[in-house]
Amino acid sequence: MIFPQTKVTLASPSGRSADAGGGPDILRFITAGSVDDGKSTLIGRLLYDTKNILVDQLEAVERASKTKGDGERGGAPIDLALLTDGLRSEREQGITIDVAYKYFQTDKRKFISIDAPGHIQYTRNMVTGASNADLAIILVDARQGVIEQTRRHSLIASLLGIPHIVVAINKMDLVNFSEDTFLKIAQEYQQLAQKLGIKDLTIIPVSALNGDNIVDKSDNMPWYTGEVLLHYLETVNVQNDYNLTHPRFMVQYVLRPQTEELHDYRGYAGKVQSGIFRVGDAITVLPSEQTSKIAKIEQYGQEIEEASAGMSVTILLETDVDISRGDLLAKSDALPTLSQDVEATICWMDDRKELKIGSKYTLQHGTHRVRCSVRGIEYRIDVNNYEEIEGVESLKLNDIAKVSLRTAKPLAYDAYLENRTNGAAILIDETSNVTVGACMMEG
Repeated sequence: MIFPQTKVTLASPSGRSADAGGGPDILRFITAGSVDDGKSTLIGRLLYDTKNILVDQLEAVERASKTKGDGERGGAPIDLALLTDGLRSEREQGITIDVAYKYFQTDKRKFISIDAPGHIQYTRNMVTGASNADLAIILVDARQGVIEQTRRHSLIASLLGIPHIVVAINKMDLVNFSEDTFLKIAQEYQQLAQKLGIKDLTIIPVSALNGDNIVDKSDNMPWYTGEVLLHYLETVNVQNDYNLTHPRFMVQYVLRPQTEELHDYRGYAGKVQSGIFRVGDAITVLPSEQTSKIAKIEQYGQEIEEASAGMSVTILLETDVDISRGDLLAKSDALPTLSQDVEATICWMDDRKELKIGSKYTLQHGTHRVRCSVRGIEYRIDVNNYEEIEGVESLKLNDIAKVSLRTAKPLAYDAYLENRTNGAAILIDETSNVTVGACMMEG
């Protein structure tokens, strides 16, 4: 049986093709999967085969592999997973505990890889690592197929609005590179993706240990006619993933030099979260709802005519407006939601205390902090079948649920799935100052 299209595009957003090339210079991607699915080995293979490993790093990994008995200098293959499992406790246990970040590049693109832990108790770490990812690689062990952690990580990737999902069906060498096995798992995952509304899905059969379909085409799977993993990462188009229709700018610092040369200077420094701001634009300051126009935009001390998403700039207004850290500047013709009542999907991250109705927290939204209380838990999501379970009284570690919050002051936010940067927030325990929840707000 020939799989008609190994690369699956369920429905490309905005009418664009998932095969389109180009994109920004840096691609941020996260690898997720269950324990021993080969996430760290896959990243190690990418680093090794693209020659992004320094000589001393390679020698250190060779020594560590020899100590573990996994390989010998000049003999058996080294344990490439050790390139990302940086903590001694991780190496001893052979698992990933912390989120590991690795930076590498090819002639076509720079990459930031995020290796998330596979254990259920570290699911919260995946949420942290995936919050800014452009793409997620979800590994599936070809011997086990789609399991609970596959469903959990896919749900989180979907809730976090990660635009591109790659399913790497790994350890194909342990199932004799069986096309039937690949097809069965691919079809099962497609059904899961449809339930979650995943719009850009690519499925690739690989062996991270041996390098099959990672950087080079595998001779062991001639039935696979799609592209290899690295080529996909180099060419996937992420330009259209940025929200350019809802200009948002969160104030980080108010600049008042108060020197003789800059006596009346009042600038608002921060990062453009989304959209494009231009000199002369009418803007509204939230939550105060004061209005003005942009007089100047400065970057590195030079005036520029416009600033787009991702740029750190200073904005000066035509009129004096009462603005402080945490205030949001938005174009007056494209305003966000302004409300004290917020509905959000939450991943609970505290292993000591449960979230309960009536509990009070600090909600941090960008640079803005406001107190809030939990008004209700509408439902909890069952990660096995994605059903909504009502009548829930509390949330435990790694629970995912929809809750309603009440903030002490109005909050200016967008729906997370429309604007990730202005729709995300965290809950902070007021007594311990520990981050206890990740929030994806609804408009």
